[in-house]
Amino acid sequence: MLGIANLEVVYHQVVLVLKGVSLSVPKGRIVALLGPNGAGKTTTLRAITGLLDIHEGRVTKGSVTLGEVDLLALRADAIVRGGVAQVMEGRRVLAELTVEENLLAGAWSVPRGEARDRLQLSYDEFPILGDRRRQQAGYLSGGEQQMVAIARALMAGPRLLLLDEPSLGLAPKIVMQLAELIARINERGVGILLVEQNAAMALDLASHGYVLENGKVVHDGPADELKADEDIREFYLGVGGEGRHGYRDVKHYRRRKRWLS
Repeated sequence: MLGIANLEVVYHQVVLVLKGVSLSVPKGRIVALLGPNGAGKTTTLRAITGLLDIHEGRVTKGSVTLGEVDLLALRADAIVRGGVAQVMEGRRVLAELTVEENLLAGAWSVPRGEARDRLQLSYDEFPILGDRRRQQAGYLSGGEQQMVAIARALMAGPRLLLLDEPSLGLAPKIVMQLAELIARINERGVGILLVEQNAAMALDLASHGYVLENGKVVHDGPADELKADEDIREFYLGVGGEGRHGYRDVKHYRRRKRWLS
C-alpha cells in the first residue's frame, strides 16, 4: 500500500537527513521502523504526511506513494483525506479541550453525521474515553492521552496509520495494553507504520521491520528474523551491546571479535 523509494530529504537547504531511504508497508500489515534518536524516523513520517515544509525540509529525490497516488504532489490535508493519519510523538493532545472535542477535531474531513457515528465507535473501542468525554484532555494520564491521540487519528477513517513512538514515557503495563490496542486496530484492516525505540514490542507486533541509522536503511527483514538476529538483539533488545552507539557499531564489533578469535 505504502511505497517509499530512494527518498532524500534536506533541512534548511543544507542538512541532508534522509539518504536514499526505501521501504514499504503492504496492505493491512504492521511494519516496524527502528532506529536511535536522530536516525531520520520522524523525518520519514513527515515526508509521508506532507509536513516537511513546516520544519523547513523538502524532498530532493525519490518518491512516496499510497497505491497509485503520489503523496509528494499533495497537500497535508489532501493526504489525510486520501487515507493517511498520524499519531505524533508526545501525543500532542489539545490540552484545554475536552476528550470529545479532541476526537471531533480528528474528524474535520468527514461529514458531521458520520463524525458522530465514528465518535460512538471510538467510545465503544475506548470505553475509558467515553467515561472521560467531558474532561479536559490535559488532565488525563499519559496512557489515557495516548488513547485520545490514537482515537483522534482513527476518526479520519485512515487506511494507513503512522505511529511515532507511541510507547514513549508509558509504564510497562500500559505499554502492554497499547500493544493489544495496536493489534486490534490492525485486525480491522488498517495498515500501520510503527516507529519505535521499544524494539521488542514493535517486532512482536510487526510482520516486517527496517533499521534506520544516519538517514539510511542499514538492515531489514521479517520481524521474526530480526528478533533472532544477534546484532539486533545486542543493540536494540538490550542483550549486551554496552559502549556501542548503533546497529552498525555492533556489527563492526562482532566482526572484529570474530576476526581476533
